[in-house]
Amino acid sequence: MHPAKTPPHLITLILLTGFSPLSLNMFMPSLANIADDLGTDYATITWSISGYLAITALIQLLAGPLSDRIGRRPVLLVILSCFTCASIGCALAEDTATFLLFRMFQGGMTAGSTLSMAIVRDTRTERQAVSLIGYIGMSMALAPMLGPMLGGVLDTAFGWRAIFIFYSTAGFLLVLWCWIDLGETVRKDADTSAGLPRSTDLLKEPLFWTFSLCSTFSVGAFYIFLTGAPLVALSVFGVNTAELGLYIGSITLGFMSGGFMSGRFGARMPTVTLMIIGRIVACSGLTIGLVLLAIGISSPITYFGSTIFVGIGNGLTLPGSNTGAMSVRPELAGSAAGLFGAMVVAGGALLTAVTGSLIPKENGAEFLISLMLLSSTMGLLCALWAAHLQKTKLALQ
Repeated sequence: MHPAKTPPHLITLILLTGFSPLSLNMFMPSLANIADDLGTDYATITWSISGYLAITALIQLLAGPLSDRIGRRPVLLVILSCFTCASIGCALAEDTATFLLFRMFQGGMTAGSTLSMAIVRDTRTERQAVSLIGYIGMSMALAPMLGPMLGGVLDTAFGWRAIFIFYSTAGFLLVLWCWIDLGETVRKDADTSAGLPRSTDLLKEPLFWTFSLCSTFSVGAFYIFLTGAPLVALSVFGVNTAELGLYIGSITLGFMSGGFMSGRFGARMPTVTLMIIGRIVACSGLTIGLVLLAIGISSPITYFGSTIFVGIGNGLTLPGSNTGAMSVRPELAGSAAGLFGAMVVAGGALLTAVTGSLIPKENGAEFLISLMLLSSTMGLLCALWAAHLQKTKLALQ
């Protein structure tokens, strides 16, 4: 079995991207059972989520620049192998400390999504990359919906350890698949030897900051929604848990539709134009929702009908903003993917904490949609600033 020498097929990039969110949320339905089985409390076992997110930010900061220096292929094969071994460790863990330790090592899987975007940028023009990332992003929307369902079925049928056996089996198969299909995409003539120290040069590029902050604020609106929507749905609208799942899932369906539109039109439109359209869609939907609340029209349909535009807008914006960040310095696409990926995770964690601590039970609907609108508007301003910087850069050339 010979190692791959050519760029990976689309299915490989989709698998790497889609498995990243699965590694986070598939075992969430089992948190209480894991805590009981390992003899600890629920608060302690939730470190398997919060600690994992912190580790993923660090790994993205390291994996991106390292892939610029030594190549995408070796970095991905190593992190997939580590994920597989860590999953076996979680499945065999008999105490909380061991479980949490191996769970942290699973965090490398998120680099699969980050480096997939870098690979797309390595092998496509900027506009082609926007289109392809739009289609690939649809898998990241589908995985969060299917992951907890599959995890719940495995837990009910075989116990929580079966989920980590699934992780280890899937990880092993991904290693084999990538060995066969994932050839190196970093060009041999690129100055990769300086990739790691030069990654800090990205921080000196205003255009990189505008693209990255646009992604951060756009995704931030989604994190705000996930944090506050359950409270608003139950305390303000009195929906049951089954309806709650439907309403929360609506924003993900919106993202899938936006990603599809990016795939269709991304290759034909300037990157920043698609970004701005996405931000206008998100802000317009939220503004309409806020106006309806102000005039007394309040129902789950109208409320969550307005928030679904955040999903549509993000599906339109993120392929362009992510590709734009990697295009500022194409020879450092991996570094850019890691840096803005870490920024998105850190921004999401901050906005989640702010939303959770400030959202009131009374008037929570207005507060949540206003905070989402503020974050989306900041993303729009970043997109407009990116357009201004690009126009200025072209004028000077």
